[in-house]
Amino acid sequence: MSKAILQIENLSLSYNGFMAVNKVTLNVAHKTIHSVIGPNGAGKTSLFHCLTGVRRPTSGRVLFDGKEITHQPAHRRTCTGLARSFQITSLFQNLSVQENLRLASQGRDGDRALVFWRSIAGRREHMEMADSIMERLGLTQKANIAAGDLSHGQQRILEVGMALCGKPKLLLLDEPTAGMGVEDIPVMTRLIADLGKDYSIMLIEHNMGIVMSISDTITVMSQGEILVEGTPAAVRTDERVREAYLGEAA
Repeated sequence: MSKAILQIENLSLSYNGFMAVNKVTLNVAHKTIHSVIGPNGAGKTSLFHCLTGVRRPTSGRVLFDGKEITHQPAHRRTCTGLARSFQITSLFQNLSVQENLRLASQGRDGDRALVFWRSIAGRREHMEMADSIMERLGLTQKANIAAGDLSHGQQRILEVGMALCGKPKLLLLDEPTAGMGVEDIPVMTRLIADLGKDYSIMLIEHNMGIVMSISDTITVMSQGEILVEGTPAAVRTDERVREAYLGEAA
């Protein structure tokens, strides 16, 4: 197994005595797709909140690319190469696809991004990044269309593109197919599988067909704890998983 890009050690998160995350330990290897599954309330999103700095863990450690980030603020984690997409689409609805991506690329500059009097022409690298991401995502023909006019599936893909503009080392995807139509899901599935060749990806996803088809490793959570972890084949045949999540028809 390749060296871990993310190491989570005995991580816990308590809300007034309720253990949303309970002593979770797992590693995400470089350039692999590591999926986290489980029913609502299993602790998946709470775990993501701890990893991205939205919540401060009660105990345990998080190491990213060899450095501890347990108590690092969210914006610092983004700057070090950790990017996240959310369950709810978060785009500049009135701006074009290209402008959304350009602004996301510009955001990598930190405080320098606030120097608004500098011309766009002087930031050619941001436009080049936007164009490159559009090409990879198959959105080039939508460049001048307002994000709000895209289909829901295309908006989710654009949001992934905005995360990519930060040049992440690890991409956290929180239910990227949520709310998608049947015709859009295969597009997102192929995109994530393709991105897994170049990026380390940690994925929360309820669609078991997607999880089983593209994951290198699957962690199954239940009541804030890890129930099972292994390859898709091992998880699929585990009786505890079959009974709790996949059902007898899996």
